[in-house]
Amino acid sequence: MKNLKLKVVLKYLKPYKKEFLFGASALLVVNILSVVIPLEVRNIIDQLQNGFSSDFVISKSLWLIFLATFMGLIRLYSRQIVFGIGRKVEVNLRQRLFDHLLIQDPEWIQKKGSGDIITRATSDVENIRRLLGFTVLSLCNIVLAYSFTIPSMFSINKTLTISALMIFPLILGIVSLFGSRMVSQRKAQQESLSKLSDLIQEDLSGISAIKIYAQENAEKREFSLYNDAYQNSAIKLARTASTLFPLLQGISSISLLILLGLGTFQIENGFISIGGLVALILYVERLVFPTALLGFTLNTFQLGQVSLDRIEEIFQNNPNIVDRAKTKFLKKKVKGLLEAKDLTIKYPGANFNSLNCLNFKIYPGELIAIVGPVGCGKTTLAKSLGRTIEIPDDSLFLDNIDIKNIKLSDLRKNISIVPQEAFLFTSTISENIRFGEPKASKELVKESAKKAGLIEDINNFPQKFKTIVGERGITLSGGQRQRTALGRALLVNSPIVVLDDALASVDNKTAAIIIDEMRERCNKTIIMVSHQLSVAATCDRVLVMDKGEIVQEGNHKDLVKENGLYKQLWERELATNIVRS
Repeated sequence: MKNLKLKVVLKYLKPYKKEFLFGASALLVVNILSVVIPLEVRNIIDQLQNGFSSDFVISKSLWLIFLATFMGLIRLYSRQIVFGIGRKVEVNLRQRLFDHLLIQDPEWIQKKGSGDIITRATSDVENIRRLLGFTVLSLCNIVLAYSFTIPSMFSINKTLTISALMIFPLILGIVSLFGSRMVSQRKAQQESLSKLSDLIQEDLSGISAIKIYAQENAEKREFSLYNDAYQNSAIKLARTASTLFPLLQGISSISLLILLGLGTFQIENGFISIGGLVALILYVERLVFPTALLGFTLNTFQLGQVSLDRIEEIFQNNPNIVDRAKTKFLKKKVKGLLEAKDLTIKYPGANFNSLNCLNFKIYPGELIAIVGPVGCGKTTLAKSLGRTIEIPDDSLFLDNIDIKNIKLSDLRKNISIVPQEAFLFTSTISENIRFGEPKASKELVKESAKKAGLIEDINNFPQKFKTIVGERGITLSGGQRQRTALGRALLVNSPIVVLDDALASVDNKTAAIIIDEMRERCNKTIIMVSHQLSVAATCDRVLVMDKGEIVQEGNHKDLVKENGLYKQLWERELATNIVRS
């Protein structure tokens, strides 16, 4: 796993290899100067033992100021380079993540939870940015500091160097001890935050249901539980961190006390000069800061590792429905002939087939109704036509071409599916209708609204087509939302339109008017998946489904004469209408 994470880190840094080398080179210069300056201080102090000279002090002071200023400028440059890499990785990673999410199957997104995904795309990406910015810079600085400083200390006095550094293995042991605990605590904190985000996202989307059933207090209690869990995980992590950092700093400072105690004895016996002792103190102080910072660096590093796992988990998930190697764009204009040959679909984990050996033909320009009881497979069939679920090879054909051999983008341009639960974006009615064709003219938008039976409603709105529909179209009625989604599908001008109970919230009279309007104006193949048999009665043909099979087929007049399922459904609808009236 560690090797895998290292490979992932290197993969993210690879596009910025040159910039990183410049930053690392600058950091190398900084560490060289950090070694040179204490040696210069040693030489100055030792030379002053032979007599004080104001010219000597002034010239050497200016020299030290120059070295310190130059070192500060180079350090600033290295930080800008490395931190800049972290920012660039953050921007590109977030874009890659968003692009990858757009190709995922909707079912996977819904199962994962939008709140969790949002947390990964924001908080976790920021953590990776810190990992590749601050953490990389800090770790490189620690390695270089030890690599250059310790040899220089040994060149001054081996005994004092060994004595001062004896405490540092203890520091590394403590860091290792706290490391695994911080990883698990950080992961728990991230998971708690994801749960909080999920709950907020879900409750804001379902705020109407919460108010209808007066569940505000229940949701408050649930949020309080998640919030407390997040607080507890954050406190545990903060407690560990607040214990680790002062402990490291305190232990590191013991080295200075050792130097002062033993150094005095060494000076008295002539084993080291005063300047040498001062240089050693400067060197130890130089190591104390990065060593004490090691705890914070470790925290950021572990946090970045957890976030790497969470981000890579998303990248490793690939959609099930993708273009195959041999898929092609359609070269000819689609006529609209649909054919199923022994179409069989079984969902993973299901005990029976949702669709079982379906065989049918739908001809160009036909208006077809697909009806049947709940759970008979109507929606599964609608999804299979647009290949939003996976289907077997050689089972569905568009103009005699296996739809699995057609590019998904091309297939979905030619087969528009309008679902029952119409999703609208938080924008104007006009923008929602032209979603599939963002550059469509106002005239086309208006024409599509007419075809969908929405134009009168729009004209009654104060702002007409500029009316903001709100989140998920909350300001519109159910029927208006469905007709807006229908207008969106009609604007794309696909030769085939599949209405998956897309007029369920529209009364039968209005639905019939919309169907007539579509037949007269659109010249499309229209497939209506519906439970409204009064609308189905106006269609050219009706396919009756039951338990995943087509059990009847024909027009309304012929089907009501047969003693079959369609007649039962029709009589039930008539009885229901009588009761309602």
